[in-house]
Amino acid sequence: MNRELKRVTIVILAMFAALFLSVTTIQFFSADALANDSRNARTINNSYSKERGAILVAGQPIAQSVPSSDQYKYQRTYTNGPLYSAITGYFTLDQGSSGIESALNDELSGTSGSQFLSQLNSIVTGQNPQGASVELTIDPAVQQAAYDALGDQTGAVIAVEPKTGRILAMVSKPDYDPNALAAHDTDQVIQQYNALINDSGNPLINRTLDGNLDPPGSTFKIVTSSAALQNAGLTEDHQLPNPARYLLPESDRTVQNAGGGTCGPGDTVSIKVAFVLSCNIPMAELGVEIGDKALTDMAASYGYNAGFDSPIPVQASQFPPITDDATLALSSFGQASVRSSPMQIVEQSMAVANGGTVMQPTLVDDVRAPDLTVLQQFEAKKLTEPITSITASTLSSWMVEAVNSGAATNARIDGVRVAGKTGTAENGAGDPYTLWFTGFAPADNPQVAVAVVVQNGGGLGESGSGNEVAAPIAKKVLEAVLNK
Repeated sequence: MNRELKRVTIVILAMFAALFLSVTTIQFFSADALANDSRNARTINNSYSKERGAILVAGQPIAQSVPSSDQYKYQRTYTNGPLYSAITGYFTLDQGSSGIESALNDELSGTSGSQFLSQLNSIVTGQNPQGASVELTIDPAVQQAAYDALGDQTGAVIAVEPKTGRILAMVSKPDYDPNALAAHDTDQVIQQYNALINDSGNPLINRTLDGNLDPPGSTFKIVTSSAALQNAGLTEDHQLPNPARYLLPESDRTVQNAGGGTCGPGDTVSIKVAFVLSCNIPMAELGVEIGDKALTDMAASYGYNAGFDSPIPVQASQFPPITDDATLALSSFGQASVRSSPMQIVEQSMAVANGGTVMQPTLVDDVRAPDLTVLQQFEAKKLTEPITSITASTLSSWMVEAVNSGAATNARIDGVRVAGKTGTAENGAGDPYTLWFTGFAPADNPQVAVAVVVQNGGGLGESGSGNEVAAPIAKKVLEAVLNK
């Protein structure tokens, strides 16, 4: 009898242990996943049963929740949805959220730790619970200028204050209207979401921050030149051989400059002239001369292979390990397997514009509770410091010369000293180029740094250039800031 009782006791204890383990797993380990599961109708209903905080630009809502007559009580609406889609992202019934809607979901939904007392007060007073509002750093005039300038091109534009890191404009195209994903009709939302997912233009990708990153082409020469000046101790007058064709080390592949000839007259060319005229051959030679460690270390200092939150997560740009001198040569002018986002490229201009320091880019000025109490205030902070002020000053003068009389002349603005660097990156035989521009203005007191990428060759296949397509876009964005 005692033996049977022991067996029953053991079984009961095992069942209690299993129950305890299951409850613990659900409450502490699976809670977030279950709460965010699109099939969790209770969570969905709860998220729509209270007023989600607004996303504001210059004090005006670009995303807000308005009363609804159906079971969900509130409808999320987006003003100028396509214009701000890369920033706000979407908030849906069935397909989750993205952008600021996702990155600051706890604040917008009123569930962050800093809003506990507000939640408690709503319960005690019987008031409708509300989320916090988020004021963005975006300047509406600059955002509109960037959106209009990019037009129907596939690509992205980002503009940042170099001294603070505040993002003034962020545009990615193709875009979409997040209102279509905010409907309360589940079937409609799924249909719209699937259409966007299957769209060959990938409109749901924010090209300023992530996606299939592009080779940076000659914009990477900022990094290579930084490594030469700072890590290798070379001067701007350091001379390099100036052939019209360059045979890559231990390879049968040759490299040529954009024009097909030499980099100006003479048997040799200086680093400065190679930068200003954006010549590939001397930069390839320079990379091999300074070595892979100098270049790899400088790329890491500029932020390659490291992501951060803006607060939207920024995908790490890629500078893979160098395996041989041929790869080193190609990487030195932004080819091989180097891949960059516009955020990474604008950070390079920020460093030059800001005396060597990159401030962490951010989209958020502040977060405020419904009673306007500030829950979170923007504070400028350093992200990295890749170069010295001396190196930054030298590169700034080169970038000014590139705009005045070099390879970036389409970014010139009358009466303003503009600093810039173009890029025309190859994507393989027969594939359209990726076209870039990055720079800042005014060069002597930078108010804005910008990066533009135009994919698919800007419709010109392998005949377009960064100066022809990307530089005029950047010029309009720079003017929008300077004319305010």
